[in-house]
Amino acid sequence: MHQPVYPDQTALEEAAAELAEFPPLVTSWEIERLKQQLGEAAEGKRFLLQGGDCAEQFKGCTSDQITAKLKILLQMSLVMVQGTRLPIIRVGRLGGQYAKPRSSPTETRDGVELPSYFGDIVNRPEFDEQSRRPDPWRMLRGYERSSLTMNFIRALVGGGFADLHHPEYWDLGWVEHSPHASEYQSMVNQLGDAVRFMETITGISVGNLSRVEFYTSHEALLLEYEAALTRMVPRRDGWYNLSTHFPWIGMRTAAADGAHVEFMRGLRNPIAIKIGPGIEPRNLKSAVTPLIDTLHPDDEPGRLTFIHRYGAEKVAEHLPALIEAVRSTGRKVLFVCDPMHGNTRSTSAGIKTRRFDDILMELEQSIEIHRNCDSHLGGVHFELTGENVTECTGGARGLTDDDLREGYRSLVDPRLNYEQSLEMAMLIARRIGD
Repeated sequence: MHQPVYPDQTALEEAAAELAEFPPLVTSWEIERLKQQLGEAAEGKRFLLQGGDCAEQFKGCTSDQITAKLKILLQMSLVMVQGTRLPIIRVGRLGGQYAKPRSSPTETRDGVELPSYFGDIVNRPEFDEQSRRPDPWRMLRGYERSSLTMNFIRALVGGGFADLHHPEYWDLGWVEHSPHASEYQSMVNQLGDAVRFMETITGISVGNLSRVEFYTSHEALLLEYEAALTRMVPRRDGWYNLSTHFPWIGMRTAAADGAHVEFMRGLRNPIAIKIGPGIEPRNLKSAVTPLIDTLHPDDEPGRLTFIHRYGAEKVAEHLPALIEAVRSTGRKVLFVCDPMHGNTRSTSAGIKTRRFDDILMELEQSIEIHRNCDSHLGGVHFELTGENVTECTGGARGLTDDDLREGYRSLVDPRLNYEQSLEMAMLIARRIGD
């Protein structure tokens, strides 16, 4: 149900065969390095920050938009390093997040039924027959956009873009609107002091550091695309999905006997699974155990991440049972909170949005629940953008439902904007570091 139906199977085979001849987008040693760091996060020695667009668009492959996404993730990571006193693993939902699952294969408007929009890598969002026809050759366009994005990110992080203590890189006008204004300003000052202290004792300018580690991730939804970029690597055992460092399985395709779990079972990549409230607490052990047995049989550090996405109203009921279900298997996974998807609502005008306070509430509850269960939250997973869109309400500027139309750009799910993302990082860094 969650896979597009291609009307031309011959074209699909031809496109996949051509894609299989292209160079990989990431390397096996990058993947293994990330897996090692995720293993350390599961032990409480690092913290994962994963974020980016709900669904990338081909037209978003521009220097300005890529730079904005990288900028906010780097700034959030710097804030979280200062607050948590832990090394931060930076992973972007980008460079391949072009496919989106759909509960129904078709959409009906005014009596006209057409295929659903499955993301730019499958079809186009415009509601007409030609645009909605699944086109396998768009997989090649997706590969090209992913390659351009990753190459530009590598150039930025290796070329001094991490020099984030320059004031022109920090847009902090929103701070004065927040009741936490003095606290935020103090944190910013502390960041500046920490940067200057590091430069003093090392004699190295932050802007001259050779590189910043940055990894990519996306939902491995379109199996034809993922399989075409899965390769054996010389001098290593097993198969690597070289389309991304960190693929994940969405909640809709996480059946233990499903095609996506079977495909991921054979990979050497670290992988993640979204877990939501669709599984009742009493059934979590029977649902989780087969997934862990299939995907994590050897208890390899960093191999498996569970991204829980319950919503502020349900996390207290469901999360303790998930922690206990994992513990009962005797194997360790990295727990990450996705506070976005479980807190989606629609306004009276039918606009999909999320409240800043609901997102923060789920995160705060998750931190406390893990502590109370003798576990720990090892990461966060956000849908966000480095631009000042108006898609989520709340935050320091107090965006309301009426403000959403001013800058609503997402075609699928609402994202935190630049200001809301940075404020969220400041708040959760404080809570995790308590």
